Amino acid sequence: MRQHLKPRARPVTLNARLPTRCLSSLVGLFFLVAASPAVAEGGYVGQAVCLECHEDEVGAFMKTPHAHVLNERNARSPLMARGCESCHGPGAEHVEEEGTGGKLINFSDDSRELIEEGKAACLSCHERGARVHWEGSPHDSRDIACTSCHTIMKKVSPRNQLSQPSELELCGSCHPVRRAQMFRNAHMPVREGAMSCSSCHSVHGSVTESLVSHDSINDNCYGCHAEKRGPFLWEHPPVNENCLDCHDPHGSTRARMLRLNPPRLCQQCHIETRHPTEARLPQNKFVIGRACLNCHVNIHGSNHPSGFGFTR
Repeated sequence: MRQHLKPRARPVTLNARLPTRCLSSLVGLFFLVAASPAVAEGGYVGQAVCLECHEDEVGAFMKTPHAHVLNERNARSPLMARGCESCHGPGAEHVEEEGTGGKLINFSDDSRELIEEGKAACLSCHERGARVHWEGSPHDSRDIACTSCHTIMKKVSPRNQLSQPSELELCGSCHPVRRAQMFRNAHMPVREGAMSCSSCHSVHGSVTESLVSHDSINDNCYGCHAEKRGPFLWEHPPVNENCLDCHDPHGSTRARMLRLNPPRLCQQCHIETRHPTEARLPQNKFVIGRACLNCHVNIHGSNHPSGFGFTR
């Protein structure tokens, strides 16, 4: 006699047609809630309480580096384990007054007091490395907030949480003249993506002029143009002094980013000896081709025993 068995209950599965972005948001929400402190300490209520009202921000926030480190699982300090409150501050008073009160740090406010509070919140984790010279730097002294250049709750750029898709667009929003200069050249590594503004400048502060990354402007240039460093048997004084005496690093309408075309560039220093300054015709042998560099080919320095004139 056949025994009748009860049918097994089918396991509950997620709907296969549920959009991927919804799944990622649900997973992110579960991760944030599970990683939040359960007990309020010192005014902290935990990230799960924040998400009861601010659930809409989870999807975009989960794609940022902050979502990866601001939780108990990956935190590198007790403050970072607080999640939302590690940046915005304790939320107990804010919750008690149902979102109408409490002094939470608002990173979108441009008042001087709240800008300073926002900087302090960011520097509580980002005070070392490239930010060691931030206080008193040109950007800091002009009341530029961290969120003027960086985003927190969403990912806009591939790296560094920039508020613009690229450094050129971000820096160019405040430095339009420099951005315009980069379009003077047919070939510009910054515009082509081979370099960025931070390749030469320490945007968070430096002890050098113009926020250059190295000890001097020449050292900055030698990072890519090492063959110009020397040492040379015959040295050209302007080369040792400053590369910017002859070149404009942000772009020029002339070859090799020169500030002036030879021979006018050379005649700023060489005005009396050998080839005296004069109004030369376009077909003059000292003007055609590379002008002075037709003969003085090793203008950055020479190691030839007879290279005192940089002709070899």
